[in-house]
This record gives sequence, structure tokens and C-alpha cells, in this order.
Amino acid sequence: MAFEFTTTGRIMAGAGRAAELPEVLAGLGSRVLVCTGADPVRHSGLLAGLGSPAAVFPVAGEPTVELARAGTAAAREHGADVVVAIGGGSVIDLGKAVAMLLGNGGDPLDYLEVIGAGQKITRPSVPLLAVPTTAGTGAEVTANAVLASPAHGVKASLRSPLMIPRVALVDPGLTVSCPPPVTAASGLDALTQCLEPFVSVRANPLTDGLAREGLRRAAAGLRAAYADGRDLGARSDMAMCSLLGGMALANAKLGAVHGLAGVIGGTADVPHGVACAALLTPVIEANVKALRSGPPGQPALDRYTEAARLLTGQPAATIEDGLAWIRETVTQLAVPGLAAFGVRPEQADEIAAKAAKSSSMQGNPIALSDSDLRAIVLRAL
Repeated sequence: MAFEFTTTGRIMAGAGRAAELPEVLAGLGSRVLVCTGADPVRHSGLLAGLGSPAAVFPVAGEPTVELARAGTAAAREHGADVVVAIGGGSVIDLGKAVAMLLGNGGDPLDYLEVIGAGQKITRPSVPLLAVPTTAGTGAEVTANAVLASPAHGVKASLRSPLMIPRVALVDPGLTVSCPPPVTAASGLDALTQCLEPFVSVRANPLTDGLAREGLRRAAAGLRAAYADGRDLGARSDMAMCSLLGGMALANAKLGAVHGLAGVIGGTADVPHGVACAALLTPVIEANVKALRSGPPGQPALDRYTEAARLLTGQPAATIEDGLAWIRETVTQLAVPGLAAFGVRPEQADEIAAKAAKSSSMQGNPIALSDSDLRAIVLRAL
């Protein structure tokens, strides 16, 4: 089997490692732009340790094309030569977009897939240090940044190995303060980002190992972290699940869950992890049905069976047992359906048509028709 594998230059993971932020930053640059959440005070301790004056750019909500422009303008005004992103996937994606634009120039639409010119990114981003405070997207080790474009009603990616953060500083202690709804949504996203690469048509031996361990970690930590956010062992499991999923998806693609979630997130104000949670069971059911209807010996069916055994801890578990575990988890974590966020049945056709063009679909284990995708959306409401 021939394949390529790309990862970040340096990963620092473990409880307490956030204290090393000033030391790591000292070797990357001197003029710092910090991208963080809507309430920078939450990370005042980390910000205070940065030493030299830093410009702070708050990111309220999921990143957009316009927010990337504004963040880049703020970085240029400050003369930033290094970007630090402290926050969830939205913050880190915004930081990746800003760092790339500082290094390459131009506008986000010059480089965005699908809705932009898709221009190739040829120059390295300025150094970026990613410090995740949720366990979900794995954005600290991925080669893309997702931006919403309200004008186009869709989310699209900036994508290049040159966008992978220079350093990923993963401290599960930073996720302890995540409220239960964020823990649930981000954790189910992390689980999905281990499962989809595992059944992907682009899976390879390296991503298989990452995905398997990520699924084990999700089984051990997801429900426990939701039940008791102070459980550092569970938080560590989920931080590792997120990290492993990020590396797996960066090298083996995703699938229909993310293909649909990206479109839905551009259509309605649905948190990404919630969209993934709502779509996960319907997508697995549609994939399994299509695979079983095809020629015998479909390898993805064996992968789904193995995933069920990893999640349930039962060596004889079936795909149906795995589906039951996922449904039960989504219920325990009180994740609402898409209708709670205003997604309507009459939007299903448009969502399906747009999702079919998504780059995430390239990894799905079998081609799904527009009719299949429409049915998935309706089931996720």
C-alpha cells in the first residue's frame, strides 16, 4: 500500500504542559497576536505569562471569511510575527487562517475550496502555536481551517500542510472548565473524527492505529467527562482522542457526517459538534445499508464491526451493538437534533446537493446518492 502521512512539527501533550507556553513561544517570535474566545479573561493566566505585549483578537462563534480578514488586519497592524491560538476548534481555525494569510498574502477567498479560487498555498504560515481548550476538533494538528461564508450559505476549507501549527500544546487541564454541553458536542465530534478515518477509503496503517486508540479513548472518557468535568483521567482520554482524530483525518479524510455538517453549519447556527452528533447514527445506517447491498467482502463493514467492539468493549459486538452504544451516548449527553436550531425539512434537498460536492465526501466508504443524503438529514432533525 502506498500512502503519505503528514503531521505537525511538535506535539506537547499532558496535564500541566500549558505552563510551558512562554518557554515554547520564546523560540517562535517576538510580536504576538493571540486569538482566543469571546472572553479572553478566561485565559488571563496564560496571557499574563506571554511576557512581551501581545495583541488579543477575540473570536466569538465559529470563524467566518470576514473574521479571518479582520484577524489578519489586526495582526498586520500589530506587526505580528507569531500567532498563538488559545481556545476551541473555531479559535484555532481562525488562528491558522490568519497565520497562513500573513505568510502568503491575499484574501481568504483566493484560497478557499469550493466557493473561492482554490489558489494553492505555496509559502509557510507564520509560526502558529495552538493551545486547545476543548477536546473535539483536533484542529491543533490538522492541515486545514474551516471558514463559514454566510453569503454562500456554506463552510469551506483553506487547506495545505503548510498550515499545520508549528507547535500543538495539549493540556487536558484546560478542558476541565468546559460546561457539559460543550463537552458533549466536542467529544462526539472527536469520536466521529476517529471513526470516519477508520472506515475511510483512504485509511492506511498509520491512521488505523491512531483511529483505534482514539476510539478506545472515546469509549473510556466521553461519558465520564460529561458526568464529571473534574475527572482529569476522562479529560485526558478525550484530549488524546481529539488529538489522534486530528492526525487521522488529516491523512485519511473524513466522510458523510462531516460533508453534511459543514453545509448544515453554513445553513443554520448549529454548533459543529452537535451537527456531527445528530448525523452520526443516520450516516452509519445509510453507509452500512449501501455496503450490504453491494458486492460481498466490503472491508468497511469489518471496520464498522471492529469500531463497535472498541466502543462497547465487547469482543463479540456487532455493528448494531455499536449503533446502540452511539444512540445511548447521544441520549445520555442530551444532544438535541438539528430541528432545535432551525433546520427545516424543506432544506434537506439543498443541503444534500451541496454536501455531495464537499471534499469530506471523498473519504466516505461508499458513494451515497442525493436521495440517501436527503434521508440522512431528515432523520437527523
